[in-house]
Amino acid sequence: MGAIPTQRETVSRASAAPAHTDEASAEASAEASAEASAEGFEECARARVTLLGSSLAPGAARAMVRAALTDWSALCLPGTEHLTEHLAADALVVVSELVTNAVVHAGTDVEVGLQVEETGTLVVEVADQHPSRAPRGGDHETPHEPAEYGRGLHLVAALAEAWGVTYRPGTKTVWARLPAGGAEPADGAGAGAGAVETPAARPGVEAVEPPGHAAYAGGPHGTLPTGAEEPGGAPDGADSASGAPGRPGRRRPRDREWLGRGALSFLAEASDLLAGQLDEDLVASLTGQLIVPRLADWCGVWLEDETLGRGAWSDDSGAAVGARLARVWHAGEGHLDELRAALEKEPPRPRDPWRSGPVGHPWPGEALGTHGTALAYRLVAGGRPLGSLVIGRADPPDTSGASDTAGSPDTRDSSGFPGSPGFPDEITGLVEDLSRRVALAIGAARQYARQATISAVLQRGLLPGAVAEIPGVRSALVYEPRDKGGPSGDFYDLFPAGDGRWCFAVGDVQGKGPEAAVVIGLARPWLRLLAREQYGVPDVLDRLNQLLLDDATEAADAAARALVAAGGPPVAPGDGPQTRFLSLLYGELVPFEGGVRCTLASAGHPLPLLLGPDGTVSTVACPQTLLGVVEDATYVSETFELRSGDTLLCVTDGVTERRSGSRQFDDGDGLAAALAGCTGLDAGLVAERIRRLVHEFGPRPPEDDLALLVLQAE
Repeated sequence: MGAIPTQRETVSRASAAPAHTDEASAEASAEASAEASAEGFEECARARVTLLGSSLAPGAARAMVRAALTDWSALCLPGTEHLTEHLAADALVVVSELVTNAVVHAGTDVEVGLQVEETGTLVVEVADQHPSRAPRGGDHETPHEPAEYGRGLHLVAALAEAWGVTYRPGTKTVWARLPAGGAEPADGAGAGAGAVETPAARPGVEAVEPPGHAAYAGGPHGTLPTGAEEPGGAPDGADSASGAPGRPGRRRPRDREWLGRGALSFLAEASDLLAGQLDEDLVASLTGQLIVPRLADWCGVWLEDETLGRGAWSDDSGAAVGARLARVWHAGEGHLDELRAALEKEPPRPRDPWRSGPVGHPWPGEALGTHGTALAYRLVAGGRPLGSLVIGRADPPDTSGASDTAGSPDTRDSSGFPGSPGFPDEITGLVEDLSRRVALAIGAARQYARQATISAVLQRGLLPGAVAEIPGVRSALVYEPRDKGGPSGDFYDLFPAGDGRWCFAVGDVQGKGPEAAVVIGLARPWLRLLAREQYGVPDVLDRLNQLLLDDATEAADAAARALVAAGGPPVAPGDGPQTRFLSLLYGELVPFEGGVRCTLASAGHPLPLLLGPDGTVSTVACPQTLLGVVEDATYVSETFELRSGDTLLCVTDGVTERRSGSRQFDDGDGLAAALAGCTGLDAGLVAERIRRLVHEFGPRPPEDDLALLVLQAE
């Protein structure tokens, strides 16, 4: 196939390619490009955008195409009068496949171009920076097990009148031309040997816009203009794609929406929608909204409990044990309660939990008062069955007698696919593709939930269950980890140490996540132990410093031995990074008549501030070295008295280093000024005001953990 004509390749660009962008900014980039094209080159409409080579690129490319076509049509640019819904749907599918191909097989940033010629022909170009890798043709894919990342270039060939690859130094561009009047399959496309048959390649099938497109929401689902025929004109009981007699599936008028190119756009949009969900119940809810009423009259999503083990996934009757009916959807909301009750009585009973494809399911005729067909799909991801998806479709009035066989799992047509009077093979195949994506989304949501649970348990174990009350002292605490689902690097403690002494600590561990949890789990118990053994503040820091150094050395030695055992180069004992260090503000409080004696020391930590009743603010410690960095470091402490109305503020660097552009919260003694404004407030109001000022300092939420402790003498 020849390259794109030279004259089209060398047209001056109306605007330079924008910087790397994501889906949120793709529409703005396309709009800017379209406007520039309209002003500078009225003879053509052109848009171009550069995207990061990530999983978000296909969705961003589709957003750019939608925005560009909408803007160009509004501007009445030459050629846009030929644009149709079918052509827009084709463009979305082609750009999605080409960008996915580039991201998966080239692994570089991609540049996406779109142009409308005066004849109405759409030209799509996708360029990457890995010219040595040829585009994937999809020859090794099979119709029954399509790859999750796309259907290959056979689909592009089926939709385009011409396509090809242009090589330039350092760049490979795959292009496709989509004519306004529809395309015959390009050379090498179609149902020949090695080709993947898709609904888009079948003749006589009309497509619609995918969900989310402006033209798609214009009318009700499943409706046709008056007098319209069913796609392909096939008679009842025949396959409208092939005309073969005796095929049990029959297309309804609303199948017109899904048996064409729009079905593939639907899958692409559904994948984007499901991929970002981190709650399995929300995935189940979205699944129902995607299927009903587009593909079925109703559906139910069953989720199974993985903790029961493989041997407990079904009982003697074949029903899933521990499964719950997570969501039920029906096109008519008045049937939801009856349908849910009927489905709970008849949970899915798959004969083989690993079987691919749909199996028959009993039709809830008593609940719905109709006849129809129900199918169950197993939701399996990563070798684990996660649940089942059950869909149902009522029979048209003239074929209601076919429901007598609707629930039989052994009804099959000559091709080996489940025979179902209510569902043609194209619909069952489309739902099977969707069920794979649903299973992957549920699996990802469960993995996230497991990790969040583990992190929450760790976090609870790393922080005190309660803060001690000190006679004559009011205390207030603010603790906001940035990652709500993971261990924070900040920690605090306030506990009794015996003999009329109370100790407090505010610390910040280097790093986040499990590594931070290890250090906190080591430091906080030792602080309590050393304090209760009557060690003074400097001695506690000295011993904790040595403990962290010894632990880091042991960890490095263990890593070196493991590396040598694995066949790597020998590493000298003690070599390697020693990253287990922390900053710590540690102090001791001793109440006395008229006040509280405070002894504290700061090891690499933001210095504490003392607010007097008259509004003066002073620093009450000297800076010293981080713990776990210097061998044989010696720490010193400062002692002062908290009198009535004095307020001591201790914070982590999430407060002092809160950013707004190039500025930080503590620039120009910003924290001291904020504390001075708290004169006369009690401890709780001081803590809340500082927290609010930190949040309001920047336009975005804080990017670090926040911890602050306020101690105020009564």
